[in-house]
This record gives sequence, C-alpha cells and structure tokens, in this order.
Amino acid sequence: MKTTLDCIPCFARQALQAARFATDDPQVQETVMRAVLREVAEMDMNQPPPVMAQWVHRRLRALTGSPDPYRSAKDDFNRLALELLPAMERQIALATDPLALAVRYAIAGNAMDLGPSMNVSVAQLRHSIETVLDSPFEGDVELLRRALNGAEHILYLADNTGEIVFDRLLIQQLPPGRVTVAVRGAPILNDATLEDARTAGLHELAEVIDNGSDAPGTLLSDCSDAFVTRFRAADLIIAKGQGNYETLSEVAAPLFFLLKVKCSLVGDRVGLSLGTHALVAP
Repeated sequence: MKTTLDCIPCFARQALQAARFATDDPQVQETVMRAVLREVAEMDMNQPPPVMAQWVHRRLRALTGSPDPYRSAKDDFNRLALELLPAMERQIALATDPLALAVRYAIAGNAMDLGPSMNVSVAQLRHSIETVLDSPFEGDVELLRRALNGAEHILYLADNTGEIVFDRLLIQQLPPGRVTVAVRGAPILNDATLEDARTAGLHELAEVIDNGSDAPGTLLSDCSDAFVTRFRAADLIIAKGQGNYETLSEVAAPLFFLLKVKCSLVGDRVGLSLGTHALVAP
C-alpha cells in the first residue's frame, strides 16, 4: 500500500504525539518535528506508510537515548490483557464456534495500538472486549477455516503488546505443531517483541521468532533472511493489524489479515467503515 498525500498530516500528528510521549524536553520535541518535516518533504511516496513511522521512531530513540520509550505502556497493556484472558478463555470454551469467537477476540485486541493515538485508555480496551460480539464484523471465517484445514506451515504475524495475549486465543484454535509466531525484531511503538511473546506465553503454544526488523509492519526488504525464508515457505499467513496490511497487501502470498479499521484510507481500500473488525481474505 503506497503512501498518499493524506498520510502526510497523519505523519506529523503521530510524530508530535510520539515525541511528547517519549520526552518532556521541548527542545527534543522540536528537533524531532523539524527532522520529520524535512524527511516527509523528500520521502518516496511509493513506499508504504510504516516506512516513515520506522524512520520517525529510530530518530526519536536516538534523540532521547531510550531504546524502548514505550516499555512502560507495553507492560501495562500486557498486564491488562492477561487479567482479561481467563474470562475470554471461558467464553470460547462455551462457544458453539470457538474459532469464530477467537477470531473476533483477536481482532478486538487490535485496539491496543498507540500508532493512531496515544490516548488508548483501559476503559476503552475493556469496552472493546466486552462488546466484541456487538461490534461490526466483516469477513469469511469459513474461508479461513478451510485454509487452516489444508495448511501445513502456518505463519502468524503478531502486532501489538496486550493484543498478543489475545492472539493466544486464536493460536489455540489452530492446528497444533504447525504454527510459527513472528514478532518485531526490535522495539517500535508498542509493537510486540520476543520479550512480550514470552510474557504472553506464546512460546508454550508455538515456535516464536522475530522478523529482524524494527518497522511497525512487515517490510520484507528490511526483514532478516531467516524470517523471509519462513515467510516464503508458509502456505498460510495470518497477519494482524493495519501496519501488516499496509506493508503486505500488495505481496503475493496466502495472506489473511485480521484488523480493526482505524484509518479511512485503509477503510477505503478494503471497502469498510472506520471501527469495523475485519477478516480480509486474499
């Protein structure tokens, strides 16, 4: 998915929010914003939006001297999700269609995203889970079910912290022994890394790897050779979140995207309104 002119004000807004989140120093905030505005003026619009986000956060980490400015928020999200997990597991155990409900919970967890907004509250997250069956949903779970039945090598591309705990619910419904979970290779926003995967207990359910990249998505050109080999070998890929959609929607691969539509440009592309919980099939 290419960057558009409508992405530019969003880059500036996200950069300012991120700078204020990472540091109280107005001098550093101004330096970040001036650097971002210069970079945006020269950026390659054929690249997907996460390329710019990756540059912004690399710059932010360098200027603040913090390798993981969102660590505290990430820990909070993981802790909250783990508190909510037992109740969701009970609901899935009672469901007539556990896979369908697990898909809905996994997408609901995508609300734990500091990319679009730094103001995600605990109340909002609880509401997202409690109202999951009342939220607008679009997608063909049966198509995913058929794909799962024939898949030998399933690659699950995780997205954010907290959300990665909810991914447990769906991974538990996938064919055992066939799933590899991939997380980011280094801190970026509140995206999940290996540390978060272990906190969520994903290593108890599947092999967990990192993709070797610090982009808030899956830029294959920026990922490790080992990850790309796994990606190419997979006969089913489940990709969580908008960042993965923005970076992989034009890649020829057996992809199913699970996301909450938070951007009107993504919504226009998939033909869905803002706030929709979506399972986007190939």
